[in-house]
Amino acid sequence: MIRIIYAIIVTSIMLTVGCSPSQPEDNISVERVVIDSLDSTFGYYMVVKPKAEKIKGVLILLNGFGQKSEDIFLDTELHKVAHSNDIATIGFAGKMRLAADTVIQERLNTVIKHFLETTTASPDNFFIGGFSAGGGIALRYTELCYQYPDVFPIQPKAVFMADSPVDLFHGWKLKQEDMKNNTSKISIDEGKWIEKTYRYYYGATPEEDPEIFKALSPFSIDNEHGTNEIYLKGVAVRAYHDIDVSWRIKNRNQTARFDNYIATSELINRLNLMGNDKAEFIQSFQTGYRRNGERHPHSWSIIDEEECINWIMKMIN
Repeated sequence: MIRIIYAIIVTSIMLTVGCSPSQPEDNISVERVVIDSLDSTFGYYMVVKPKAEKIKGVLILLNGFGQKSEDIFLDTELHKVAHSNDIATIGFAGKMRLAADTVIQERLNTVIKHFLETTTASPDNFFIGGFSAGGGIALRYTELCYQYPDVFPIQPKAVFMADSPVDLFHGWKLKQEDMKNNTSKISIDEGKWIEKTYRYYYGATPEEDPEIFKALSPFSIDNEHGTNEIYLKGVAVRAYHDIDVSWRIKNRNQTARFDNYIATSELINRLNLMGNDKAEFIQSFQTGYRRNGERHPHSWSIIDEEECINWIMKMIN
C-alpha cells in the first residue's frame, strides 16, 4: 500500500516555454508534489495550476513507456493552453509499466484523491490522455472508472491517446512477427524489452496467459480476448495518429499493418457502432516531431493543443 504523506513537499520548477497568442506567459510554474517521500517511482506527481484561482477542470496527462512525468511539459504544450483556460494539469507516468495494472491503478487513484483533497477541483470535470503506452493506460483506467465507480475516485468525461497501442494481444503478435522478420533493429529491441517487461511484472506473455492480459488490455480486435471497450459507450474518446506510411517503410522496413492506428481505428469504429457518437479518429500527416526537431510520427506533437483543449472545454459543466 502506498504511504500517503500529505502536503509535505511541494517543489516549484520553472520551465521556460514558447509563447502563443492564447498563452502570453513566458514561464509557467510546474510543481512537483510529493505524496510519499519513500517511493521515488510513483510517490509524486507534477501539477500546473490554472491561470485563475478557480479550477474549471482537471487534465491528467500520462507519459510513454520508460519516460518521466516531468518530460510531458517539454514535449507538449497542452498544459499551457489548459492553464490559460483555467484547467489544471496533472502529469503522471507509468515508468516501466505498459498497462493499467493494479499497481498503476492504486498509484493513480492516490494521486487523484490527493489532488481532490488539497484543491477545490470537482471530480465531475476530469479528463485524461496519454502518449504511447500512457494513452493505453489512460484508456484502460477510464474503462475501470466506469466499470467500478465505487472503487475509483473519478469518471473521466473524455479520454484521448497520442499514437497509443490499445490492443496488447495484437501488438504482441506483431512484435513476434517483427522479431522473426529481423528487418528493423529498433523494432527488435523494442520487442525484447516488451517481452522482458511482461515476464518481469506478470510472469507471462499474452500468448502464454491470455487471462492476465484480458484484464490489462483496453481493447482487442479479437473479441475472444475481451470487450473492455463496452465501458466507454458514453465517454468522449479520441485517437490521434500521424499517418505516414512512407516514413514507416523507410525508417522501420514495415508496412502500415504494424502501425498503432490499425487497432485504434477498429476501436473507434466499434464505439460508433454501439452508439457512441463522441468517439473520434483524429488523423494528421507529418505533424509528429520530437523536442529535438526529429521527424517522428510517434510523438506528443501530433495533438493540436489548442483544438484539443477547446474540445475539452465544451464538456466542462
